[in-house]
Amino acid sequence: MVGAFGLVPTMGALHDGHASLIRRARMECDHVGVSIFVNPAQFGQGEDLARYPRAIEDDLVLLESLGVDVVWTPSPELVYPTGYQTWVAVEDVSRPLEGIKRPGHFRGVATMVAKLLNVFMPNRAYFGQKDAQQVAVLRRMVADLNFVVDIVVSPIIREADGLAMSSRNVYLNEDERLAAPVLYRALSAMKAKFEGGERNADSLRAAAVEILSTEPLVKTQYISVADTDTVEELSEVGAGALLSAAVTIGNTRLIDNIIL
Repeated sequence: MVGAFGLVPTMGALHDGHASLIRRARMECDHVGVSIFVNPAQFGQGEDLARYPRAIEDDLVLLESLGVDVVWTPSPELVYPTGYQTWVAVEDVSRPLEGIKRPGHFRGVATMVAKLLNVFMPNRAYFGQKDAQQVAVLRRMVADLNFVVDIVVSPIIREADGLAMSSRNVYLNEDERLAAPVLYRALSAMKAKFEGGERNADSLRAAAVEILSTEPLVKTQYISVADTDTVEELSEVGAGALLSAAVTIGNTRLIDNIIL
């Protein structure tokens, strides 16, 4: 697309997953913008807003090296000024899974992304597959509100042991970090069972439970076999289904997914 502008929204503390989005945007667009904003509206009570990792100086050095054209780092007061009262709520897609565990989270995400699309007016906006439900929410929002933008989703970038890259991984201590790849192993066991011919969703979930139970540091929040677009749970599984799970390890919450 000649003259295309690509946007990569982030909350900073950038890692190779973010870099992969930016590199793709650079390949597909003439100009690339990045936002860095730790969005208070998507954090619930008792979540990690105050301690969320922030590394703005390192982030800016990385973005310069990647050839980003413009970076926006607004303050909370600029994004949500006194008297602010307008929110974007994507109804059904926001309700299950993360919506249950993090009430109000997707309202904050959708509102901020809508603001970013209005500010940057990109032709393409780039997101990672790790936040699969977020992707479904934003695709629904873009379609429903007639935003003229393509939502581009890139694969999860993983550590060598399979752990999905995340800014929150820095919270893990040594023992927790060793335990964390069990999440990907559990999802991989679900996928292997599907590839072996199993089509019953409960059987796939049971395969994940069995793997996760081997790690005493891990507490499971949910294991899901769902439709990728609606995030509704499935009983019979077909190609394209979304396998996802959320766990806590110590005080750290991790999510991951695989699309069959």
